[in-house]
Parts: sequence; structure tokens; C-alpha cells
Amino acid sequence: MILVTGGLGMIGAHTARALADLGHDVVVTSHRRSEVPSFLAGRVTVERLDVTDRDAFLSLGDRHDIGDIVHLAGSVPGEDPVDYFRTDMSGLLNALDAARSWGVRRFAVASSLGAYIGRPEIPWREELALPTADLPHLIIAFKKAVEPLTTHALQGSGVQPVVLRIGTIWGPLVDPESPFFHVPPYISAVLRGERPPSLNAEDGGDCCYAPDAGRAIALLMTAETLGHDTYNVSSGRPFTNREFADALEAITPGLRLDLLPGRRNGPGEDPYLDIGRLTGDTGFTPEFDVAKAVADYVAWRAGNPR
Repeated sequence: MILVTGGLGMIGAHTARALADLGHDVVVTSHRRSEVPSFLAGRVTVERLDVTDRDAFLSLGDRHDIGDIVHLAGSVPGEDPVDYFRTDMSGLLNALDAARSWGVRRFAVASSLGAYIGRPEIPWREELALPTADLPHLIIAFKKAVEPLTTHALQGSGVQPVVLRIGTIWGPLVDPESPFFHVPPYISAVLRGERPPSLNAEDGGDCCYAPDAGRAIALLMTAETLGHDTYNVSSGRPFTNREFADALEAITPGLRLDLLPGRRNGPGEDPYLDIGRLTGDTGFTPEFDVAKAVADYVAWRAGNPR
């Protein structure tokens, strides 16, 4: 059985679905969210868990024969950064304790493409040394710190760490007004019949549709062997705002979206993740291009608020 903490969130739910599709028994944990998405109903075991409660976390091993862990649970920072770091650090350490106590095979943990901020090379590859740089958000700072904490904590334990440098993920269950990625709010405005804000046509960068991201993580958890402990998780190809606008216009009769020409900050390209290592070790290739992802997401939103 594979445990996915935060398994009712966007990335966790799609990871759980992909694992179930591969024939694995899956238990997901959730603390605040209780609604099980339709594509998981009846397919996974749901446990209510505050991952900061060590005893409750470890007790999962008394009820389930857990052989692998995907740790995706996390909180949203409030006004006090120390409270945020304390909460998510407690969850991480409890998950690591569980991995070592249960003797699982693999322990995957969410990092972020933000770990590369400061590297000028594009695309971003796992071989790049992570720079010392000012980071734009507490979540990115924590996820960057998670990497050495996880690999050192599991050293000599027999548990294989898998650091997931997750890209810009969107799709079913994403916050439709996400402050982290402009595409979901843009689509939401179109679905409400409003004129969305003007975007520069050639701006873009990293992007991956959630079902693809979930499948990539599932393949990393189930591969017979892995040659590395760190993997980029994304589509491996950059997007532009023009592609999203074209995809929306193609499925919305009469829709015409005005985009500003070129790039907001002048010539260049936006960063995105290389997934050569992921593909080489698991065979993963994305199923969704921009047009297919937009059509699927709009169809999903027709019957679902998120």
C-alpha cells in the first residue's frame, strides 16, 4: 500500500488516482479537506490526519501495511513565518519518522522548481547546483530546505529518498483564483463571461497539467529502480499565453481574447523544467498539451467549483 499525505489536494489526488490506475492500494490523508473528488470515490482509503500529530501519524502503520510514502501535505503561511515553518517542519519530521519506523521502500517529498531561482540557464536541470538567492515566498524557502533535510534524515536507513522538484501544476482541484499561477484565474474570468486582464502573448514558462504530474509521481514511486534521488516533475515543454488564449477561443464560440504583443519584460525566455531524467528512468511523457488540457479543464469546471 502507498500512503499519500495531502491526498485530497490537487497534486495529491491526481497522484493517488494514477497510483490506483496502476493497480496499487492507496491510502490518502487529509486534515481540513473532506470532500473526495469524483475520480477518487471508492478507489482509495481516506484517513483524517493532522500530520503534525506524531502519535496519530505513526498509528497509521498499525492499520495499514504501508510500503511507500508520498509526502505532499503542507499548510499555507499566515502572518507569522515561524508558525508556518514549525507546522510544516513537524509534518515532515513525522513523515520521516514513519518512513524509518515502517521500513518503507521509497519516501517522496515535494520540493519546487523555485529551488532553481537564480540560475540563468534554461531549461532548469537537476544537475545544476542550487544557488543562494532571495526567494519570493515562504513556501519556496521551506521546500528548498526540505531537500537536504530529507536526504540526510534517510541516509543509512534503507529508505530511498525521492525529491520531487515540482513545476507549475494546474488542473482539476486547483484554486480557480490561484495567486501562484495566472492561468486558472484567467480561465475563470472567461467562464464567468468577463473580460480577463490583458496578458503579453509570448510570456509563459513552465506548466504541467495535474493528471500528468500525478502520473509522473506515480511512475517514480513504482519504477523497479531509480538512478537518482532528485527529479523534475513537469511537462518538459514551455507554454505561452498565446497558446492558452488560442485553446480557449477554439472551444468557446465567438470568444476573442485580446493579448498584448511580445513579452512584458522584453526579449528572452521564461524558465521551465527539463524532464529528461524523469523520462529516462520511468518512460514518462506528458499526455496533455495546452489545447487538450484547456478543453479537459473547462469540461471539468462545468460540473465542479474547483
